[in-house]
Amino acid sequence: MQFERFDIEGPALIRPKMIGDERGFFMEAFKDAWFRENVEDVSFVQDNQSLSRQVGTIRGLHYQTAPFGQGKLVRCLKGSIFDVAVDIRRGSATFGKWVGATLTAEKGEQLWVPDGFAHAFCTLEPDTEVFYKVTNPYSKPNDAGLAFDDPDIGIIWPIDIAMAVLSDKDRLQPPLSSLIS
Repeated sequence: MQFERFDIEGPALIRPKMIGDERGFFMEAFKDAWFRENVEDVSFVQDNQSLSRQVGTIRGLHYQTAPFGQGKLVRCLKGSIFDVAVDIRRGSATFGKWVGATLTAEKGEQLWVPDGFAHAFCTLEPDTEVFYKVTNPYSKPNDAGLAFDDPDIGIIWPIDIAMAVLSDKDRLQPPLSSLIS
């Protein structure tokens, strides 16, 4: 596996080694010791999977508050997504900044989104399946989010956001400024 860091401390893009032939491919999608040594020393406690039927489905920006903050290791099992992490660590020099990467089932890329970041993705193909490991279980009282289209964050989505497919919950998320006040 190979990985690269971004200009924002924390997130990492992981590219697994895929061994392919006429039958298909094989890859190690996750290796605990390698991840702890090279990316971050965390334990994963839950795996989640989602299916989004329509292109342009945006899920997020989601995060959980302490003491149930979650790190997420995200990959695409079918289709492709544009995956985003937004720094929401108070006092961070990069607070409110974001990183994004395209993750595809074909290449198996993964995005590490550490605790202290809000996370969202946008589907680029129909019937896209996303799988992610988390470092804390879901906690409804700690469930929080931010507006996916907040101009103060300025995410450049690969779709016309007027056409985005969103849940009612995600349409009503507050702006980044709500974290400051």
